[in-house]
Amino acid sequence: MNKKSMAFVAKSISTKLHVPLLQCRFLSSHSSPSSTNKLFVGGLSWSVDEKSLIDAFSSFGDVTEVRIVYDKDSGRSRGFGFVIFSNEDNAKCAKDAMDGKALLGRPLRINFALEKARGSPVVVPRLSDLGHLKRH
Repeated sequence: MNKKSMAFVAKSISTKLHVPLLQCRFLSSHSSPSSTNKLFVGGLSWSVDEKSLIDAFSSFGDVTEVRIVYDKDSGRSRGFGFVIFSNEDNAKCAKDAMDGKALLGRPLRINFALEKARGSPVVVPRLSDLGHLKRH
């Protein structure tokens, strides 16, 4: 892709989602090595549904899939989900523009999604588990 086809400005996102006008420009097609077209979206309000995520992210490019993770017992949102774009550049633009922005009153935490190996749990240490590390 040439620079002209890469450069774009995100359009205003629906004001009912309380997300301000965002701007994103690509000057080159270089992506970070950890980039992916799949974003983890955390900090979701329980009232956010798949349509809300599509509305919030579709101005950055072609959204191919949206998934909110729900609790199996209660059926309530667990407060996070995933947005998949057709390419990495659109995902990077959305990540850069939307991380920390409010959606339905809650700030979003956006990162590139980490793929876990099938059958392997993703282990994230709790701060209390790191107590043996001393600060100098």
